[in-house]
Amino acid sequence: MELNTLTYVAIMLVAALLAGKVVKKMRLPNVTGYLVIGLLIGPHCINILSNELISSMTIVTDFALGCIAFSIGAEFRISFLKKIGKAPIIIGVLEAFGAVIVVDIIMLLAGYDVTFSLAMGAIASATAAASTLMIVKQYKAKGPVTNTLLPVVALDDAVALIAFGLSMAIARMVSSSGKAPIGELLVEPLIEIGGGLAFGALLGIIMVIAVKYYTGRGNRLAITIMMICLCVGVSNLVGFSSLLACMMLSMVFVNLSKHRMKIYEPLDRITPPVYMMFFIISGASLDVTIIASVGLVGAIYVIGRVIGKVLGASLGAKIGKAPKVVSKWLGFTLVPQEGVAIGLATSAASSLPEYGARIQTVVLCGVVIYELIGPIITKTALKKAGEIEAKA
Repeated sequence: MELNTLTYVAIMLVAALLAGKVVKKMRLPNVTGYLVIGLLIGPHCINILSNELISSMTIVTDFALGCIAFSIGAEFRISFLKKIGKAPIIIGVLEAFGAVIVVDIIMLLAGYDVTFSLAMGAIASATAAASTLMIVKQYKAKGPVTNTLLPVVALDDAVALIAFGLSMAIARMVSSSGKAPIGELLVEPLIEIGGGLAFGALLGIIMVIAVKYYTGRGNRLAITIMMICLCVGVSNLVGFSSLLACMMLSMVFVNLSKHRMKIYEPLDRITPPVYMMFFIISGASLDVTIIASVGLVGAIYVIGRVIGKVLGASLGAKIGKAPKVVSKWLGFTLVPQEGVAIGLATSAASSLPEYGARIQTVVLCGVVIYELIGPIITKTALKKAGEIEAKA
């Protein structure tokens, strides 16, 4: 008997809830459990979720990506940026772009084509805020590294979206070389990035006005969902970057509206089931049959990203005149990677379908590795920096 869509939604949520309990006992992030259980029930294992079903669930992935970008944009409050000073901002930019550049260079030197290398480098910039903050809270870390780490992590994903938008625009331009006039190839990235930012800013202003006239909690939640859907839907139709558009929508709103807390809190309450399904679908998309073929590129991605993060953070700390201990250890606290990276991999696979399966497989394998070893490396770095008790 063929099950309907709502039954599959229920199956995904049950699987996510059960996986969450299991990984909690193992002291691993929930996202790892969602990915693994998604892989197990996906088309490449026991096939409860078929390829056809996964293809039909694009509304879930699109909405989840929009919500992720919208949440990231909220971190770009002008008052927050003024408060933290220049050092975390410089570090956040250089550690993100450091990962992009190092992965790009190593992959190109290893002989991979330019488009694929740029796509992988673009995704390398993202860091897992949840895993990093969990370590800080769990061990009550205190000191200059922790004080710098928290704003850097808050800004990281926003910088990652910008780095991703730029890299993917160049990647598509390279992949289209010879198939379109050079003028068109140059204009397309400008439209994608500039158009996305401008459209998001416009919707942000409209949202500020809308929440003034609709004061009910339910109405404001409806406005938020409407704006995210409109932002993603129209951007996908006309060729704008939906991720940058949603980030700009949120960034404009959070800086202009007095009602921002009444918008983000209700949204945070309804998105967990959406994220659960998103990660289940991402795990189910992992083609285990090609894992063996991505051994080298996987190693390049995992190791190159860490090198880029460490070098970028160290350089940023020196330019920003941060304490020496920050320059030495901060980069190692940025190893974990999860949700945003998976979102970027999904977006990259959609934009570059010829590389889609390979991109997602490498990134998802990398995420599992990072989520297993990342928290341990973060804890060790904070302990070496003297910000966690030696007995912890």
